[in-house]
Amino acid sequence: MKFQNFSSKTKPMTTKLIIARHGNTFRPDETPTRVGARTDLPLTEGGEEQALKLGHHLKSAKLKPDLVYTSFLRRTIDTARLACVALGCANPPECLEIFNEIDYGPDENQTEDKVLERVGDAAIKNWDTEGTMPEGWSPRPIQILLDWKNFLKNCVDTHKDQTIMVVTSNGIARFALAHAENGRDFPLKLSTGAYGILEFDKNWRVSDWNIRP
Repeated sequence: MKFQNFSSKTKPMTTKLIIARHGNTFRPDETPTRVGARTDLPLTEGGEEQALKLGHHLKSAKLKPDLVYTSFLRRTIDTARLACVALGCANPPECLEIFNEIDYGPDENQTEDKVLERVGDAAIKNWDTEGTMPEGWSPRPIQILLDWKNFLKNCVDTHKDQTIMVVTSNGIARFALAHAENGRDFPLKLSTGAYGILEFDKNWRVSDWNIRP
């Protein structure tokens, strides 16, 4: 990341938000499914390792969060817990419902071929590239966007010059990009165990995205 140099000793108040995706919930020999809000899987051993790597990486980058938020799902809670062990965070993570994964409706816990059979290739492509959600999934994008808008406003209003970390899922994380002035410059996908950074000065901007330690 590049930081501007100032001649005075006073630096601008900057809020930094780390958005991380939970670690793996399927082993390499398992067939993955669309795991949503109603499927509460634990991390695999590989997922736990990803969480620790995330924490060590952020610590080495001097990105220790002042506050950490997760969803109510084990995969995000455990990712945050292990990352915080590596980071040496003082405050325990707080769970917020707005960071729960989306509910995939009839596609919940289904293999990808079954999902494609129901919604079609075009619908999945639109979801992956534009964030257009297939019918039957919830909450709808308008609600997720509003939740992010309110959360980001709260970060700016109450956490100036602090670093906040959110551990969530790919279906939720992608919508944060819409609130950054350069958000459309980045792909929506956030890989398991990866993170992105949004920074607020006068507006929110993405400084990193899909960084996988």
